Amino acid sequence: MLPEVEAWLRRRTSSSDDWSPPELLEARGDATVSVVLPARDEGETVGEIVSAIRRELMEAVPLVDELVVIDSRSTDDTAARAAAAGARVVAQDEVLPDLKPLDGKGEALWKSLAVTSGDLLVFVDADLREFRTSFVTGLLGPLLADPGVVYVKGCYDRPLRDARGADAPGGGGRVTELVARPLLNLHWPLLAGFVQPLAGEYAGRRSVLERVPFVTGYGVELGLLIDLLELSGLDALAQVDLGRRVHSHQSTEALGGMAAQILQTSWSRLARQDKMIPLHTPSPRLAQFRRGPGGHHAAVRDVAVAERPPMITVPGYGPRTAV
Repeated sequence: MLPEVEAWLRRRTSSSDDWSPPELLEARGDATVSVVLPARDEGETVGEIVSAIRRELMEAVPLVDELVVIDSRSTDDTAARAAAAGARVVAQDEVLPDLKPLDGKGEALWKSLAVTSGDLLVFVDADLREFRTSFVTGLLGPLLADPGVVYVKGCYDRPLRDARGADAPGGGGRVTELVARPLLNLHWPLLAGFVQPLAGEYAGRRSVLERVPFVTGYGVELGLLIDLLELSGLDALAQVDLGRRVHSHQSTEALGGMAAQILQTSWSRLARQDKMIPLHTPSPRLAQFRRGPGGHHAAVRDVAVAERPPMITVPGYGPRTAV
């Protein structure tokens, strides 16, 4: 690890326990805070997360000004449960309707910039179990304590539960360990200090987030990290230990699709930053195999990633109205 990364780890890594809601409220001053949950078919968990944030960070301590769930074409009762728990629910495809709708988590995150107004945005995945509001306060801490920090990533332990429901410590984050971390160490070694570069929990200043593109698929977290490093430098980034994160895990086949989109995201950044000379266009098709009658059968699907431009370049996007 580079010496400057080791120094950054000591200087820019903190724990969620370091930041209490009353202290953050005092430090917030005139800044406003929006919490965003991108959600697709997360009816089992989204209501509990929304209720906790509203109860502890909006009513008990008025730290969060706005709580928004971006419903990404859910087919279950995600929207109803989120609204009942006290969130403002916005349908992804109803935001900026003049634009062609795109797919993926990054699309929901990008569009959230257009329907929220906070100076600081906190993003939290909607599939978390055992959710604690310290996820939100921990991510806000470095932003409120130091105006030089523009983006904060969460890190945590991710147990992988087996068929019996028992935890396998360190078993989660398979795409991180097999794809994202090797890529970052190879090509962006200044980002090697991030424990969970693909974490779905992070926060940033609106003034910075609206100046970078958003990959619409599963490469959104990697793309943001790389682009914000280029825009603002390593010392403007921080990470917070959130403890333990429990959520549902994807199949190996699904993880393959995620890995493919992350590889495509890194390819585009390598080309854009003149770190390589591309001699061909990457294929957007992924062939995976399933055993069936007569042997293995190929299942081919499209894993192409699209990209939304920096929000400040979108016609009609202007200054957000304070909440």
